[in-house]
Amino acid sequence: MRIEFPRFSPDDTDLLVDFLTRQEWPFHAGTQDPDAVKSRVADGLYDNEEFRTFWVLADGEHAGLIKLMDLTDGTPMFDLRIAQERRGQGLGTKAVAWLTGYLFAELPHINRIEGNTRRDNQAMRAVFRKSGYAKESHYREAWPDPDGKLHDSVGYAILRRDWLSGTVTPPDWDDE
Repeated sequence: MRIEFPRFSPDDTDLLVDFLTRQEWPFHAGTQDPDAVKSRVADGLYDNEEFRTFWVLADGEHAGLIKLMDLTDGTPMFDLRIAQERRGQGLGTKAVAWLTGYLFAELPHINRIEGNTRRDNQAMRAVFRKSGYAKESHYREAWPDPDGKLHDSVGYAILRRDWLSGTVTPPDWDDE
């Protein structure tokens, strides 16, 4: 499978609206309203100084979306979405490897990259572990789903030095 990561352009707005609204995103907060997506594009929330967005193309098909956030901060975060029909094919792991290398290469001032997911999103948690990210946080009942049920949220991060050395430095959980 050939995988590419072209940068999002405002010319892609209709494609983005279709991608975000045609399927369910069970582990993402909020709903995707077409007008809200268009408004966020118009406001620059997919591509500006703070945000960069990239498509995940698998053999030319729009199979996923990577949104990089907080790019002027020392610790950027990301949102990753893989299309329903393309989940379980290794695209998440390839996307996280790509975005990690991209961020550390493009932003030499950053020391770490963070990502969060719901506790029950076992697929994304496996992607974090495979990609060298260490679990750093666990927030109880912090992530509401569309029905209002609260789920635990878990946070992972990778340090530049760990990425360079291929190691994972876990946090000191027994520091009290």
